[in-house]
Amino acid sequence: MIASLSGTVQRIGKDNLIVAVGGVGVRVFVPKTVLEDVGGVGRTIFLHTHFIVREQELALYGFETEDDLGLFELVLGVNGVGPKVGLAILSTLSPEMLKSAIMQEEPVILQRVPGIGKKTAERIMFQLRDKLDFTAVSTTIPLVSDIDADVIDFLTGLGFSIVEAQSALQKLPREAKTVDERVQLALQHLDSR
Repeated sequence: MIASLSGTVQRIGKDNLIVAVGGVGVRVFVPKTVLEDVGGVGRTIFLHTHFIVREQELALYGFETEDDLGLFELVLGVNGVGPKVGLAILSTLSPEMLKSAIMQEEPVILQRVPGIGKKTAERIMFQLRDKLDFTAVSTTIPLVSDIDADVIDFLTGLGFSIVEAQSALQKLPREAKTVDERVQLALQHLDSR
């Protein structure tokens, strides 16, 4: 029904934006990546949207790219996965990392998403492995180790975005093995930008 939305950001919430469109403030639920890229109140934004109608509510979900929207819609097709978990997936994992985890059958990566347990992770992998296009996914995309997951948690706790944390991790030398070493080097990299 509502395929896209363009307007001025009036308010930035924890998981949503209020976008002024033709004199009406529209609440749009968005992944963290959109919140981090919005640039502040008063900015113009364009989002590809998915409109959900339920008995008790109407909800609009917005994404920067059509690919992100398509991935969200595929995830919603998995039994037991609702829009909040779908947003959590796109807020926690990049589309490339999600596809790589599914391609390499690593449900542990999906289990790092808030709200996803072992059974749900396995169900997502099983139901999406034949629906995703893996041709653009590099097999060299590193999946996150437990140590790197701790580093990402630490960096995001300091206020860095998940994308910034993952980018910093990719620049670290292999010699840095401990969480402390990796955090220090990642902070140095992030400060030098």
